[in-house]
Amino acid sequence: MTTPYTPPPDARRAASLLLLRDGPDGLEVLMQRRAERDGDMRSGVAVFPGGLLDPGDRAAHAHCLGPDDARMSALLGLAAGGLDYAVAAVRETFEEVGLLLASADPQPGGGLSAAPDAAALAPWRLRLHGGQASLVDLCVQNGLKLDLRGLVYYSHWLTPPGTPKRFDTRFFAVRAPDGQVAEVDMTEAVELMWITPRAALSPARGLKLLTVTEKTLEELGRFATADEALAFIRQRPSVPLIMPRRALAGGRPAVVLPGEYAYAEVARVDPAGHGKAHADLQAGRAVRLSPRIIRVTAPNPGVMTGPGTNSYLVGPAEGEGGWTVIDPGPESEPHLQALLSAAPGPIERILVTHTHRDHSPGCISLARATGAPVMGLHPRHAHGQDPTFDPHTVLQGGERLVLGAGTTLDVVHTPGHASNHLCYHLVEERLLFTGDHVMQGSTVVINPPDGDMAAYLAALEGLLALDLEWLAPGHGFLVAEPPAVVRALIAHRLRREAKVAAAVAAGPAELPVLVGRAYDDVPQALHGVASRSLLAHLLKLQGQGDVQCAGEVWSAVGR
Repeated sequence: MTTPYTPPPDARRAASLLLLRDGPDGLEVLMQRRAERDGDMRSGVAVFPGGLLDPGDRAAHAHCLGPDDARMSALLGLAAGGLDYAVAAVRETFEEVGLLLASADPQPGGGLSAAPDAAALAPWRLRLHGGQASLVDLCVQNGLKLDLRGLVYYSHWLTPPGTPKRFDTRFFAVRAPDGQVAEVDMTEAVELMWITPRAALSPARGLKLLTVTEKTLEELGRFATADEALAFIRQRPSVPLIMPRRALAGGRPAVVLPGEYAYAEVARVDPAGHGKAHADLQAGRAVRLSPRIIRVTAPNPGVMTGPGTNSYLVGPAEGEGGWTVIDPGPESEPHLQALLSAAPGPIERILVTHTHRDHSPGCISLARATGAPVMGLHPRHAHGQDPTFDPHTVLQGGERLVLGAGTTLDVVHTPGHASNHLCYHLVEERLLFTGDHVMQGSTVVINPPDGDMAAYLAALEGLLALDLEWLAPGHGFLVAEPPAVVRALIAHRLRREAKVAAAVAAGPAELPVLVGRAYDDVPQALHGVASRSLLAHLLKLQGQGDVQCAGEVWSAVGR
């Protein structure tokens, strides 16, 4: 059973309404530009109608058509009070723009109708806004029911922690009522506009937009009509909570959204939302990921290395002591100096995940500068490897390295991307330094003869037996939810394997033809790299007895 959602105590409950209609240029949404006010974080921004919940909203439940509180609460993931949000959205919309979702027809099958007398209802806007009347008064005295039958639950946004004012806001969408004209209230808003999402997002229009508004407009921009948008919203299986995080990018304040690469790391490093965590990876910057971990990214960005290779320093959680470097990266004097400067204490050992040339060549200069021994595993094949790698201690997997009180690394042999690939499990933090075994946002190349697809998948399966909460990859930010990430990687590889098998079944062919069949969803510019993983898949299938090779031609067994 799912635990009902509870808004954070420092967040104000709010609701907003997306009023949709069809215009001459396609779907339009009603927006208002707020007044310019000193000290108002939303001063001058363009927003959708909405505002804070009011205690009187609950009293209006009995005057609503449509879902009751139990149904709306279940939809919003609440124990109770879900209908309060829908009522607040309707009330705030009426106060701010003069459009009222109401009907004088109480029949369940009746559609939305215009308010009986717009002129008579106009004074109620100020009375509601000023607290001189309630929605119940409006309904009773005008013979109306708030009509929520066309309302669709759209999204749930929570203001980042650390913000002076936080809002826990539910967004609803509805087709704008016929026969009513939106009018600006000239108190909170100074301009109303029916506008297409594309126009609202245009720099030429110059609207000041909050992140939530910008993202909502981007999604609405996918639809041509109001009915198309509402139909899409209705069929979504669930509405996730979206809580942005404050961070720095390029030295400037930035907002990081769930799903973006930096999000999980920012949440871990800066849970209180001070906005000091970095949402970008910059060469030479020492990033304190925990009391035990510091990351320094090497200055070797590229297609295969992303923003650069990560080197990690791992040391004691408290007090003084020696530190261990995992993957010193390429041979680079600036990176060497960055590592030496970042280390809070003496560097006592150097560990290597594997000997590709962006991970291990820096061992020589770092060992010379510190006297620290190098530890790792020799590759089985020399092609594409670092020829300078010469470890003082050979690791096989299964070793336990005690780096100090409260800091323990277990060595895990994870062949596949490279025959000598090792991961390092920081037991106390349930974190795995993955090298290139698991990367962020992409799959790794499996390049035979040293790369082995069967071994790679088996090693991924082996990770599922570890107690993990975090992955620290050789390229990218910290990654959360390791079991889900690893299962997704396995599923992706098996789907690709199925495509490779189907490509061979379509007829005997050489690699250039097969890569076009099996990697038709990959840009052709990457087919050269993809052909290496294709070969790894074919060799795995060959080992299983599913395909065979004669010369350069691959074919299905039995054909």
